[in-house]
Amino acid sequence: MKMPTRIRLHSSFARRAFLNAAAASSAGALLAPAAFSQTEVLAQPGRRRDHPEQMSFLANDKIKVGIDLAKGGAITFLADLTRGPENMINSFDLGRQVQMSYYSGPVPFRVPGHEGPRQTWEQIGWNPIQVGDDFGNASRILEHRNDGHELYVRCVPMQWPLDDVPGECTFESWLRLEGNVVRARARLVMTRADTTQWPARDQELPAVYTNGPWYDLVTYRGDQPFTGGALSHLEHPFTMDAPWMNWPATEHWAALLDKSGHGLGVWSPETTLFSGGFYGEKGKGGQKDAPTGYIAPNRVEIIDHNITHDYSYALICGDVTAIRGWVYAQQRPARLPSWTFTQDRQGWTYVDATDSGWPIRGKLDIRPDQGKTTPQIVGPVTAWQARDGQRVTVRGRFTDVSQIRLFWRALDKAFATDPLAIATVHPVKGVQELSFDLHHCADYLGLITQLRLDPRTGGAAPLIELHSIALS
Repeated sequence: MKMPTRIRLHSSFARRAFLNAAAASSAGALLAPAAFSQTEVLAQPGRRRDHPEQMSFLANDKIKVGIDLAKGGAITFLADLTRGPENMINSFDLGRQVQMSYYSGPVPFRVPGHEGPRQTWEQIGWNPIQVGDDFGNASRILEHRNDGHELYVRCVPMQWPLDDVPGECTFESWLRLEGNVVRARARLVMTRADTTQWPARDQELPAVYTNGPWYDLVTYRGDQPFTGGALSHLEHPFTMDAPWMNWPATEHWAALLDKSGHGLGVWSPETTLFSGGFYGEKGKGGQKDAPTGYIAPNRVEIIDHNITHDYSYALICGDVTAIRGWVYAQQRPARLPSWTFTQDRQGWTYVDATDSGWPIRGKLDIRPDQGKTTPQIVGPVTAWQARDGQRVTVRGRFTDVSQIRLFWRALDKAFATDPLAIATVHPVKGVQELSFDLHHCADYLGLITQLRLDPRTGGAAPLIELHSIALS
């Protein structure tokens, strides 16, 4: 399939097969929702506009970062001043930059009174992004501050595949400099009229696009993280069906480097799954040219109609030794993960089930979809050594559930289970603890990256209340 001349190389577009596989296996006053009406026709289809730059910068003696207020306040400029003034960030169209991007249902996403998405983008579904849409309509800035120490911006994002349709949400970001690093926080505040709990989707946290000279994709994807192990230089042929590759970045970072070995690292303390790659001629092109590198930390999340979703990340300038060294100096994840569902889902999602929605109040109230007797409760991608965490304890209340089977995913492998990893649920009232002893499970070996619970339900109204899940 020939790629359209102005196609936006948006990760979810061509990560279609990955998303399907994942689903199968696995500050100021807010504007009122009416301000984001998606029924009013705001522009005729196909209208494109120019957006002269409105830059706001922060700089120190090592780096300079800039956001463009004409493009949703996304990062459109980043220079390593120790190497020169050259900008590393690509802005070929409104879908590149360093920007926030979220996904939910339905797929395809249509709005009354607007022409639907082009066929190219139908599988993206609901997808507001920080900069603008595929028709050239930019997002609207609500608030901006720059006190010389911190950049803050709040905007109304645009639905990427539709023409001039604002998202029913706001995006916020905070940027600060720390030596050769941009420290970033990001927030989504949802005010969507559609209260459906759509299935979880893979999120870009955030999407990062570099210019053509930064093409060498480097990461650590091995089974001994934070031990100085050999790095991987990732190569992936760009195709329309699979433009980007996906991998478990077990040290939570990846970098795009130039031919001299210097460039931009992306660190995400909350995610382990990354996607990335390169499109076009390596080593060529500036910020308005098509060649681009791409990195996105990913996590599968449910985006409720009223959720507030926060995450953090860092952009690190330097060679790979400096990038990795900075990551090693940060606080690392706990040796064994544990999840307590007091205020959020902690990255856990469902297949063939929903919960009571946002906000989370001390537990996950999970109900299987009608007619589904074996739903799945899928954990986030993370990493721990099997020898360190050989017992999984699930605490909750289980109504009309006879047993729960535990699955696990070892590094670069599919989900596995064992007859020993099945817990019988006793018909008792109140909260109970289910314990899975994995010591004798043959395939529970090496670096484990994910858990999944498969409850077997029965009766008219099965209910699973999850309070916590812990390894020990």
